[in-house]
Amino acid sequence: MKTNTENKPDSGRRSFLKTAAVASAGFMIVPRHVLGGKGFLAPSDRLIVAGVGAGGKGQSDIAAFAKSGKADIGFLCDVDTKRAAASVKNFPKAKFYKDYREMFDKEHKNFDAVSVSTPDHSHAVIASAAMQLNKHVYVQKPLTHDIYEARKLTELAKRFKVVTQMGNQGASNDGPRQMKEWYDAGLIGDVHTVYAWTDRPVWPQGIPWSANKAEIPSTLDWDLWLNTAPYKDFVDKLVPFNWRGWWDYGTGALGDMGCHLLEAPFSTLGLKYAKDVQASVGSVYVDEFKRGYFPDSCPPSSHVTLTFPKTEKTKGDVTVHWMDGGIQPTRPEELEANEVFGDGGNGTLFIGTKGKMMASTYSADPRLLPLSRNKDIRVPEKFARVKDGANGHYAQWVEACIAGYGKKELSSPFEIAGPLTEALLMANLAIRANDLQVKNAQGKTSYPGRDIKLLWDNEQMKVTNFDAVNQFVKRDYRKGWSLGV
Repeated sequence: MKTNTENKPDSGRRSFLKTAAVASAGFMIVPRHVLGGKGFLAPSDRLIVAGVGAGGKGQSDIAAFAKSGKADIGFLCDVDTKRAAASVKNFPKAKFYKDYREMFDKEHKNFDAVSVSTPDHSHAVIASAAMQLNKHVYVQKPLTHDIYEARKLTELAKRFKVVTQMGNQGASNDGPRQMKEWYDAGLIGDVHTVYAWTDRPVWPQGIPWSANKAEIPSTLDWDLWLNTAPYKDFVDKLVPFNWRGWWDYGTGALGDMGCHLLEAPFSTLGLKYAKDVQASVGSVYVDEFKRGYFPDSCPPSSHVTLTFPKTEKTKGDVTVHWMDGGIQPTRPEELEANEVFGDGGNGTLFIGTKGKMMASTYSADPRLLPLSRNKDIRVPEKFARVKDGANGHYAQWVEACIAGYGKKELSSPFEIAGPLTEALLMANLAIRANDLQVKNAQGKTSYPGRDIKLLWDNEQMKVTNFDAVNQFVKRDYRKGWSLGV
């Protein structure tokens, strides 16, 4: 694929087509200056979006961009024509491709921005290619599959000066802003400990890879779906949802819910990069006596502890606990016996020197503890709210793209989303360290990554005291796939 490396983030945007035409030869986008003739000035209030991943979450993302009233869906791309069918029907003027690389090669002059709503393992290569074509990008959470990718995408966004947003829509809710106002007002003192928990996974984890090769659906290009991942034969029930529980493609419960639940602690406390991490994981049993060992699959539950260094908004280190698989922290003593902790299945708890506060999924419904404190809160609003909250996350990005790089504030640009994603993926390093096997000369198996704290060198992007786990910091891509940087 040809890549434009010139740093011209807005080049050509005002000359892109803002309306579409359908002809017998197929849909074609033509720059407005071609239609209007010499001296014609195209309006700059529309954004042409190319959607990579048009089914499932991609379908709802694309629809949300269109609903903003300022975006046109010019192109659709999906490796599965059946999954993409609804979006194709909803946007009949959009030209369809199966391979994003072909779409980028042929159409890059005809769109302004790219939405990436694909499985985790393919986020980075698509977003990287788009940014190198000077396209604004919206990428579903988690931003990337591994730490190296997150660091590189963050750097590329700055280098090419493109408008970016990660799809953790709760970052646009009122909740994170309200909690920042409460914290800055000193209502709970200095926060030193945070808990975040989820009832995910709601897909199979801690299981062996299926030995039964299945027939590839006629609508699915399996090789394109695999993207950067190692080649494996197609198995039933992996797509379109259960890939989340396999390390080759997904990032487990942390990748699915961590960006939603930990965004508020990051923005409230100014957290960035962790300095150490440790984890314990739940086990499954193949029979009543033998514990299963399935390193290709994420564990059914985990408890991860990360340490973040002091920030401008804390007086010391901050300890962040992550729990999934239904594990929850001990209920705060300030909660009455029948009062709901978080929202029941998910939540975030801040523990400060003068009090506590908690929130639900997407940082919604923030509450001080005990709940009786919420009746008399009088804290001035100092952070601007995003219109329509989580639903406005999409329009916020569209409008920022139209305005141009650096012109409008975003809730989750890569400068924020990148470090947040790195922290989650660092937690996954500790989870994966638990399953790394070592055999001695006598053939006895040990697990040296268990029961230790991983020490992190942020500049070098490596664990300094357990080298074996560094293989997951930057994974090897399948031949033919690259970030291009």
